[in-house]
Amino acid sequence: MEHLENLVGMAIFARVAEAKSFSGAARRLGISKSAVSKHVARLERELKARLLNRTTRTLSLTDVGTTFYQHCARVVQEAEAAEVAVSRLGSAPSGVLKVTAPAAFGRMHVASAVPEFLAKYPEIRLEMDLIDRGTDLAEEGIDVAIHLFGELAPNTVARRLAPIRWVVCASPQYLEKHGTPQSLASLASYNCLFYSFRSMHSDWKFRAPDGSLVSVRVGGNFIATNSLAIREVVLRDAGIAMSPTFIVGDDLRAGTLKALFTDHEALGTFGSHINAVYLPNRYLSPKVRAFVDFFVERFGPQPYWDRELALAGVAETDAAARPPPPATVPAPGPAIEGRPAPARPPARRRTEAR
Repeated sequence: MEHLENLVGMAIFARVAEAKSFSGAARRLGISKSAVSKHVARLERELKARLLNRTTRTLSLTDVGTTFYQHCARVVQEAEAAEVAVSRLGSAPSGVLKVTAPAAFGRMHVASAVPEFLAKYPEIRLEMDLIDRGTDLAEEGIDVAIHLFGELAPNTVARRLAPIRWVVCASPQYLEKHGTPQSLASLASYNCLFYSFRSMHSDWKFRAPDGSLVSVRVGGNFIATNSLAIREVVLRDAGIAMSPTFIVGDDLRAGTLKALFTDHEALGTFGSHINAVYLPNRYLSPKVRAFVDFFVERFGPQPYWDRELALAGVAETDAAARPPPPATVPAPGPAIEGRPAPARPPARRRTEAR
């Protein structure tokens, strides 16, 4: 086999294995699906071995394909390392950077920082998709995903950007009309608004001053899958909400919302930290590192949206100061920050062979 002629095919096969589909690899590589298929077929002919199990619906690695992928992944990593080393010596971060973020957080805290980021890195062209669903980075060709909730996908690396702090709040007009709840248990008799995909009921969880956990079943006449929608409704005197401070921090400081039960730490209805998630590479590309570093510096362990909340009656908690749990880096994949790790085959799961 002419090894040099097959280097391109090896790189393409590695992307197919990681994306678990021909179409996903094609999008990531910027070539046609048919070109990807031809390269893989040529490799199989040269090797005289089947690398992939194909059906009309699924794509998986054979045992030979798993072994071959390990070697291909190392070849790709070394090629990427060489490219990154050269780019660091002679050029600024550049190229198309594809980012996803949850709609509410992305609109309020990512999009607002885009002009400053692009002014700092004018050679980057940023494409941002604001979506409230999980994404497959390899399948969809995403460079970085801002992640607030749910488990991290296999073969991804996460870097913490900021903690998520929660608060139970209502408008002064709602409390004047309906009364201020005097205990956590009494929340069950109020109209509570919250983030959910299905149920009109939710369990709100709190950490008491003594460290014990308290759970209260609440219900109401409005739920939403967007935190900004909940904010709009609670500002119009319709109920009590548990919301992240990155959504309602300005309202608390302005006095248009009042925080309740501030002696307890509200634990929220989705995640506790904001993460930047990306695919593991031995050396992180300059454009991805620039984006992640920029938002680490912009947000940090005490993000700007939490400043001066004590002046709004929101007592400080240990949530921000408490060291976060170790960042989740599901195997296989390198350690946090993309430190080197032995190449391993991607998780062998049933996927569509698209």
